[in-house]
Amino acid sequence: MKIQILGTGCAKCKKLEENAKQAVNKLHLDAQVEKIEDLDQIMNMGVMMTPALAFDGTVKSAGKLLSVDEIIKLLGG
Repeated sequence: MKIQILGTGCAKCKKLEENAKQAVNKLHLDAQVEKIEDLDQIMNMGVMMTPALAFDGTVKSAGKLLSVDEIIKLLGG
């Protein structure tokens, strides 16, 4: 699984990346956390507000800083 953090590098984007890594560790998932900062790529995924979170290219959340627990719920944990 690939978990993508979409954002241009703001504090909320960095925190979302950190929270996603913590969620992956808590669930012991074999997942890669990837940061996407390219604005064209972000917009091509249909995201207009950052930070955003996507799983394997499917956007699950946009414009909100999700907590570790919220990410765990999205991952089915």
